[in-house]
Formats: sequence, structure tokens, C-alpha cells
Amino acid sequence: MWYLESVTPFQFTSRTRLVFGAGALARLGEMAVELGFRRTLLVSDPGVVATGHTEHGRRVLAAAGIEVIPFHDFDHDPDSEMVERGARVAGEARVDSLVALGGGSSLDCAKGLNFILTNGGRMGDFRGYGKVQRPLLPMIGVPTTAGTGSEAQSYALISDTVTREKMACGDPGAAFAVALLDPELTFSQPRALTAAAGYDALSHAVESYVTTARNAISDLFAREAFRLIDRHLEHALEAPSDVETRGALLLGAHFAGLAIEASMLGATHACANPLSARYGTPHGIAIALMLPHVVRFNGPAAAPRYGELLRAAARRGEDDPAGALAARLEELATRAALPRGLRAAGAAEADLPALAEDAAQQWTGRFNPRPFDVAAALELYRAAF
Repeated sequence: MWYLESVTPFQFTSRTRLVFGAGALARLGEMAVELGFRRTLLVSDPGVVATGHTEHGRRVLAAAGIEVIPFHDFDHDPDSEMVERGARVAGEARVDSLVALGGGSSLDCAKGLNFILTNGGRMGDFRGYGKVQRPLLPMIGVPTTAGTGSEAQSYALISDTVTREKMACGDPGAAFAVALLDPELTFSQPRALTAAAGYDALSHAVESYVTTARNAISDLFAREAFRLIDRHLEHALEAPSDVETRGALLLGAHFAGLAIEASMLGATHACANPLSARYGTPHGIAIALMLPHVVRFNGPAAAPRYGELLRAAARRGEDDPAGALAARLEELATRAALPRGLRAAGAAEADLPALAEDAAQQWTGRFNPRPFDVAAALELYRAAF
């Protein structure tokens, strides 16, 4: 049985209408018309365009009488230059709305360019939260991966073009007006992407459940996200066209995104971001390299909380909850064929001190349940090496 350990003050506002179900993309035009869209920017990265999903979405919008302007000129890790380019395209087209259709990159890119389109300036001007002075344009988010949960969040993660450091840029107005979750859109995910994205979503549930900013609302979403993803990720890798399994993963990723929005992340993401910046390691893989080690590190401060997650997924680990959860996370990484060890990311042992310095500067590390600094980051990198 779970109980409220302390009356932690918090605020929670559901800003996004959730539309979930197989075939839900057919309702995109209906949702857009309800929001008053007339001339919209359709943001999808080239990989999503190649699946045909973007063209499907364009046809649905066009059938509803909405003029569509495409923007696809960015990659899987959108940087500030790409986002600013998209804002110029949107400005020249005089759009009144945005639809982001794709993975976290497409969703974050749409949010990022909306900041610049409506408020001017550069992407770095919006780093942090609440830097917006003028209202953003309304947006619909349509995820095609079960991973980042960006459609549930008011932050965009955009890489600095020069340093490759990820900038978190947030505002209440950056929340999608509608999140349209159609599990059939995730059928086209390659196995490797399903694995990395699903593991990333799982990490969101694990980390947001133990942060110092956690609260009653984030607990609800994080527990259910962990249960859904733990139960269904392996089957999704074996049966990628099982719509119920794909739906469970997609919903789990969304709930995990809501948990982040209500709570925060921790040392895993603080350690993963420097790996992506320095070596170009895909985010989900960087997360898989670090998460089990962070769980063991956090054991002295968070073991009872980890035990609650295990029980939510009907798994045992009463004697050593942190060790049992870390072992389960390692098992999932192995079954998903995700790389193990920092050498797989191209790291050399001599790099670890510099990585630790970078990790200690990451915002999410401040919310880790166990104090996180340069020494802690170095300990974690050495464990993962």
C-alpha cells in the first residue's frame, strides 16, 4: 500500500487534451479545426517523412480545409540553428499554428521554433523557464515514438549549435493544446529505436519517482508509467505490430512525461547529456549506459521508493530494492540489445574527469535524491566504464 509520506506543496494543471487510440490520426483535422487552425506549419524530421506518416497527416489536415506548410530541415537532435531556420520558414509563411508529428526531435523542434517565431531573439534567450513575453501559437503534438513524452511537457530540449549542450527551454504556453496518441504510428519504429526510446521512457518513470521535487501527482504518473513500460517493452520488441502492446508503451511514455512535468529528473540524465554532447551518443543509449549505476548509487537514499516501483510491476526485491531494480534494468538493456559500458560510446578512461565536471553542471542533477557533485559523477562514470 502506498501512502503520502509528507504533504509536499505542488501545483498541477492539465494544459493538454489527450486523445488516445488506434487510428486516432484520423482525428487530426477535427482537432485542428476546433482550435481554429487555418494555416499550419507541419514539423516532421526526414526520417518520419520517409515512413509516410507525415503525408498521411498532411492529407487529414488538408481534407479539413487547413493549409499546410511543411518543415523538415532538421535532424534527430535539433540544434539552435535548425530551430531558428524553422522559425524563419514559419514567419515567412505567416502560419497561425503548428502540428508536430514525429519523435521527440520533431516535438521539441516545434516548441523551440514557436518561442522564436512569436517572441523573436535566439534559442538561448529562452533557456530556463518563463522567459516568454508574448503568447505562443497553438500546437498539436502527434508522437510517432514511445519515448520522450515531450507531448506531455512544456519544455523543449534543444542543443546549442556550437557546444552541443542541451538547453531546456520551458514555458506554460509551450504545452501542446492537444496530444494525439495513435499506437499504429509506432509500428514503423525500427527495433533499435523502440528499444532506446522505450528505455528512455522507463528512465523518466524511475527518476521522476525519487527526485527531491516529487509529489503525489508525479508519483501517480510515474508508478503507472513504470508498470506499463516494464510489462510491455520486451513484447514490443518481439511483436512490433501488436497494437495493444504498442498502445501500452505509448501511454506509458506519455505518463512518464507527465511525471517529469510534475516532478523532475536526476543524475542519470545529468550524466547522459555530456555523453551525447561529447560523443554524439543517442540519448536513449546514453541513458541505458548510466541508469542501473545511478539506481545503485541512489540506494541509500531511495531504496524504499525503488521497492514501491518493483511492487507496482509485481516484481520482488524486498531485501535490496535498489539492487533488484538495477538488475531488472540491466536485464531489459541486454534483451533490448542496448550497448553496455562507456567504451561503447567511444569514451576513454582519461575523459572521465572532464565528463564528470560537465555532468555536475547539469540542472537535473540538483534534484537527485542523493547529493550529486563532481565526485559523485566521476564515481558513476567509473562504475559504468
